[in-house]
Amino acid sequence: MGDPHPKLHATALTRAFGRPPRTVDALGPLDLTVAPGEFVCLVGPSGCGKSTLLRIAAGLLRPSTGTLEIRTSTSRPAAMIFQDYGIYDWKTVRANVRFGLDIQRVPRHEADARVDSWLARLGLADFADAYPAALSGGMRQRVAIARALAVEPELLLMDEPFAALDAQLRMILQDELLELTQALRTTTLFITHSLEEAIVLGDRVLVMSARPGRILAEHRPPFPRPRTGDIRDTPAFTSLKSELWDLLRKEAVPA
Repeated sequence: MGDPHPKLHATALTRAFGRPPRTVDALGPLDLTVAPGEFVCLVGPSGCGKSTLLRIAAGLLRPSTGTLEIRTSTSRPAAMIFQDYGIYDWKTVRANVRFGLDIQRVPRHEADARVDSWLARLGLADFADAYPAALSGGMRQRVAIARALAVEPELLLMDEPFAALDAQLRMILQDELLELTQALRTTTLFITHSLEEAIVLGDRVLVMSARPGRILAEHRPPFPRPRTGDIRDTPAFTSLKSELWDLLRKEAVPA
């Protein structure tokens, strides 16, 4: 891509846990560049350090060695979406979506308009006053997505956000996310176990090795944007999926 100003840039990044002699190398060394507006998917075997990488990008963990820089032009750098929704049970749907805007001290009038717009976009308008306990898993994840996007982040970090959902709902939310991120051009780093999900969503799919996670291969799904979920039915989709699966299978099976 050769972008002179990448949105995210990691150099020789590593992370270990524990203390010698019981240190576990979780990640790296890893180099990664994500260009503005790019949607990058990371796939890899369980325990390969994918979530560790995302937590470093979110500022929740520090690297052991190396650097990870996020270049932003506003005070709204990153928003993160987790597999377990990460929304507040004691707040209504509206209050959850509004949460980040209140922290940013967005004026009430603008915040109300933004919240209403995101509730409508994600099909949540009728549930604005409901509490998360009353919602299905898919609806709860929509609340998490609305909350993250309402703050208009420069970088969206998603950690297997659809893993807990059934296959049909997962496809619906993939298609919704595809439409949203293509419209917004939000720079996104997305972690998933699902090759299908990575190919549908990503400008680039990076395959990670078993722990400590390094980047083994990079593929660019050959589907121009704007794309839709219909690409799942194409021969190119099937062949890329099997190529990636061959790589992943070798990593998932210990030698």
